[in-house]
Amino acid sequence: MTPAGAEEQGGGVSIFWAGLGLALVASIVAVWLVSDLPLLALAYAGGLATLLALAVALSKARPAARTDTLAPPDWSVTVSAIERPDMAVAITDRANRLVCASALFADQFGVAKAPPNLQVDGPSLEALTRLAREAWRDGSATVERVQSGDGARCWRVQAERAGRGDDYLVWRLRSLAIEDAADSYAAQIAGDLGAMLSRAGIEAAIVGPDGIIRAAGPGFAERAAGDRKATLAGQEFVNHLRSDDQDRIYFAREGKRGTPHALIHVPLNDLSDPKGAGADEALSLMLLLEPGAAIGGGDEAGGANATPQLEALIGALPLGLAMTDRDGRFLFANGAFLRAIDREGQGLPQYPSDLAVKEDKGALADAVRRYAKGPVMSGDMAVRLRANPEEPVLLGLAGVRGLGDAAVLLSLADSSEETKLKRQVAQATKMQAVGQLAGGVAHDFNNVLTAIIGYCDLMLLRHTPGDSDYDDIQQILANSNRAASLTRQLLAFSRQQTLRPEVLQLPDVVSEVNQLLKRLVGEKIEFTVRHDRDLGPVRADPRQLEQVIINLAVNARDAIQSSGKGKGKLSMATRRVTARDVRSMGSEILPAGDYTALIVQDTGGGIPDDVLPKIFEPFFTTKELGKGTGLGLSTVYGIVKQSGGFIFADNITGMDGRPTGARFTIYLPVHHGEVQAGEHKDKAVAPSSSWSGGGRVLLVEDEDMVRAVAERALVRAGYAVTTCADGEEGLAAIANGGDFDLVVSDVVMPGMDGPAMARAIRNVAPKMPFLFMSGYAEEQLRKDIDIDNMHFIAKPFSVQQISQKVGEVMATAK
Repeated sequence: MTPAGAEEQGGGVSIFWAGLGLALVASIVAVWLVSDLPLLALAYAGGLATLLALAVALSKARPAARTDTLAPPDWSVTVSAIERPDMAVAITDRANRLVCASALFADQFGVAKAPPNLQVDGPSLEALTRLAREAWRDGSATVERVQSGDGARCWRVQAERAGRGDDYLVWRLRSLAIEDAADSYAAQIAGDLGAMLSRAGIEAAIVGPDGIIRAAGPGFAERAAGDRKATLAGQEFVNHLRSDDQDRIYFAREGKRGTPHALIHVPLNDLSDPKGAGADEALSLMLLLEPGAAIGGGDEAGGANATPQLEALIGALPLGLAMTDRDGRFLFANGAFLRAIDREGQGLPQYPSDLAVKEDKGALADAVRRYAKGPVMSGDMAVRLRANPEEPVLLGLAGVRGLGDAAVLLSLADSSEETKLKRQVAQATKMQAVGQLAGGVAHDFNNVLTAIIGYCDLMLLRHTPGDSDYDDIQQILANSNRAASLTRQLLAFSRQQTLRPEVLQLPDVVSEVNQLLKRLVGEKIEFTVRHDRDLGPVRADPRQLEQVIINLAVNARDAIQSSGKGKGKLSMATRRVTARDVRSMGSEILPAGDYTALIVQDTGGGIPDDVLPKIFEPFFTTKELGKGTGLGLSTVYGIVKQSGGFIFADNITGMDGRPTGARFTIYLPVHHGEVQAGEHKDKAVAPSSSWSGGGRVLLVEDEDMVRAVAERALVRAGYAVTTCADGEEGLAAIANGGDFDLVVSDVVMPGMDGPAMARAIRNVAPKMPFLFMSGYAEEQLRKDIDIDNMHFIAKPFSVQQISQKVGEVMATAK
């Protein structure tokens, strides 16, 4: 209050009391005059005086009303209160202005923008805006997942109204990002976990492979440096310890007057180095155990309470740990250890060696016995567990003393996710290698089939139906065409077949084969089809997609029939999958983007776990001999991959956890480009029958039998043919003045191949047309050979097909 205001208030009080006094005197005089009794007027005056004194006393006893305004809030106190090492905290007002923030919030988001306007992706920004509205309306709200713009970090966000008038929002953002496990453990050791261990008589520190401390628990810091808040980071671990002639370990600051400790070394190699570095190249968890403090007693044998306390302590650690006694029997293990050995919910066997395969049982039992009864030491060994004998794991062993029955500490990291990823990478690598092999075999086999089919065609020209050899030649031709279809399947698996992609809707392809599928699966199998709305178009070969759908339906039918039920259900569904859906899947294989999915699901009993990784391999089949070639699913795999899509197979489980059927899910990327008019339609060319002008053809082919068949076919069609056995001869024929209308050439040849020869010939004859013969995919060939006026014919071909194709090219060129 200002001085002037105080003076005004004082003057008003004085006038009030003066007026009141005059009124009282006047009332006393009036009583005296009216009654004419002085004694009565005196009594009346005494009563008024008493009442006035009482009023003054009560007014002084009541506290004076506050007239000053509240001082502005001291935000420095609030900042100190909201500082959290594991959570970013910010406070905003009703105008969405940032009024206070913790240091972690400033580091992660800066102070230029306040929630909800943070640098996150589009869906997360919408979620934060909605969160703010709900928090102002309801008092609090939560969003489980918010992702940064680059997708590298995620948070769980909570907003809550606060303040005297509910004028502020308190934002709490807890990081969900999966960071380096070793750094996470270091933070825990330096925080509450380290303090808890210290109270149990265990001092902990994280030490690098160079012996430098990365983090230390509060108890370790106090014992080593005299300050619980000292980080000790960057200092030599061994500089804080001393040992006597009996190998007892003391803190250097305390010397031998302190308590001896048992040192346990736990390598964190599986955590600090995902590639599996050795223990000498990894971080280490160093535990210094004080027996008296840990067990409440002093002698080694008297620790009756050591095991229960240690069990509770180890159960809180995220690393897989277990303890054995001196005889090598399991005492207990925490949940992380049980998950790592795939025995969660089953309990432990009697001995650690019971976990290993037969070949590793003896070595593991000897190691546990040696660490239990020998000097205090630590190490690790590779063992193969019975739960997963194909993947060796690194088991850490450390001898401990002074903990009652406990004698050996076993450590094992839960690497199930890493193992799963390794299997996926190995499977993808194997499929790629098998695909290259299949493509090479198919290419060479196509050359053989080209010659067989060509000679059959030539022989049929000299025989008519009814001849003794006609039917035999037809049988050879039919079987050759069947073999050609097998090579096409191999090329489909290796993604080297010729596709004719179109922009189409997946439900249209399913509708085309719907009636055929009903006849294939039969009446005993209930067949249903369901389509989502707003499906995006895909770019693929419709004929090949039909083959994919038919193969999957036939496999499902066979699975249902072989299950012994006779009846079953087969369903096909198309589904819209957005980029957001893909990110929520967390798949390591499927890139984020928009897809149209085809899901084929049956009730045939599922696929055995040992068969599931092999189902897409060529020639792998579980059917009886003569009932399948093993190329059905490999063909499906190749067509989907060559179309730019992805295919996954898994089992559907029932209420009892057993598989009830198999599910194949195909993801085809949505086509966002424009469809050009007439795209993927065959170009209008003059038929070979309209071309009768003959021509000079240069035929270049390194396979003698293919060259001979093609030469005879073209000569018979009226062309003058010059043959060459390789690219060098073909180039020489042109360079030496040879006049040709067309070059027909193989693609893969020793020395100079077809594309290299074509580029060299174009330097001499720029307008020379080329017709390439190959068993590989035309689409891939056009990507590798970027030249104009190039045509293609796939092997194997017949005499009529090569003659007709040359006629089409001649007509186009003229």
